[in-house]
Amino acid sequence: MAPQLKSRTKTIIQRLKRYYPHAHCALQFTSPLELLVATVLSAQCTDERVNKVTPELFRCHKNAKDYAAAELPQLEQHINSTGFFRAKAKALQGIGKELVAKHNGEVPRDFAALVKLPGVGRKTANVVMGNAFHEASGIVVDTHVKRVAFRLGLTRAQRPEKIEAELSALVPISDWIMFSHWLIFHGRQICKARKPLCERCVLEGLCPKRGVG
Repeated sequence: MAPQLKSRTKTIIQRLKRYYPHAHCALQFTSPLELLVATVLSAQCTDERVNKVTPELFRCHKNAKDYAAAELPQLEQHINSTGFFRAKAKALQGIGKELVAKHNGEVPRDFAALVKLPGVGRKTANVVMGNAFHEASGIVVDTHVKRVAFRLGLTRAQRPEKIEAELSALVPISDWIMFSHWLIFHGRQICKARKPLCERCVLEGLCPKRGVG
């Protein structure tokens, strides 16, 4: 890995840290289970929409047993505005059953166990590990992270797993959890998909603007 890329990444992190001191997980939750459920719902859906759906869902389903026992039509009705609601409802029911059967109804504080749950991949597991348990298991790669990291010249990869591996090699493990939050905040506010606001960017001079017309 080129030393100059490592050095540039360090400067990028320093600037993002100063510019987004209050960056955080946008999903609203009060427990690891709520975060797990919200993250599953966030696939192909905005966090804003998920946050509108989850208060009533969480009120009716307070623990893993409630999800395990829920009828699929009931779950589908709660979450149908999040898209792909049938697959998501099946995943939530399956998660409830797995947690009850294998984890005493609790969300496991273990990455390997999390990715074995229905509907849970690396991204969801990293979100839960980092934001519910404050443990850095990897770097969350969503659409914002993928776009901003590419434009910054930190990766050319397309697959989330490869992007995560390349970013993890550049970013100190102490910043893994926050790095995705900084890129997501930056992607939403400045480095937008259709029209990035480069003239307002705190990373001007550090960014090769890869792919920006």
